[in-house]
Amino acid sequence: MDGNGRWAKRQGLKRSAGHKAGANTAHDIVTEARSMGIRHLTLYTFSKENWSRPPSEIGFLFELLGEYLTKNTPSLLEQSIRLNILGDITELPLAARQVITHTCKKTRACSSMVLNLALNYSGRSEILRAVQALCAQGLSPEDITEARFKKFLYTADQPDPDLIIRTSGEFRLSNYLLFQSAYSELYFTDVLWPDFTPKNFRAAIENYATRKRRFGTTGESTE
Repeated sequence: MDGNGRWAKRQGLKRSAGHKAGANTAHDIVTEARSMGIRHLTLYTFSKENWSRPPSEIGFLFELLGEYLTKNTPSLLEQSIRLNILGDITELPLAARQVITHTCKKTRACSSMVLNLALNYSGRSEILRAVQALCAQGLSPEDITEARFKKFLYTADQPDPDLIIRTSGEFRLSNYLLFQSAYSELYFTDVLWPDFTPKNFRAAIENYATRKRRFGTTGESTE
């Protein structure tokens, strides 16, 4: 979800205004995805690299996250959307951790859609974490299979992403779901995240639907 800061600058506003507008967009996209019958949606919310931002901006982001979850938990329950976190939240401010934990518990029985928030997330760190967990079990190399490895990822028991959308004209994954995205389709748009509407989201899905997916072969996917 890229482009909040640039959006605010173009509007002559503070970066905080861009993040607020981005939170509204997130709500709209989650609702749209649920209405389309999408079963898993992941929003890259805060990366490990984002800690290099000014402390005041980081503090605002987590306050905004807490407000967003508090306000929208009833909507998540109404739509039967389960909140799940990808990343290490132990380093987050206490108030944010408490709200996140509360919302995850409240929605854990929801079954229509899984909403993953990637928080304090890093694809490389996730892979390293999985390797360390496997080593801690004392497994021999031949016992480490791809299926077993995936059990130690934050996305365990979830399908790999079919489509990854990046807004704001950037053409890179930025340390996002590096293992899981091996065969994901990629969609890049110049639209800044606060301006990314449900119509834009549907356009991305429609573009994806026209693609012939291949998984390292010359044949087409059966999906």
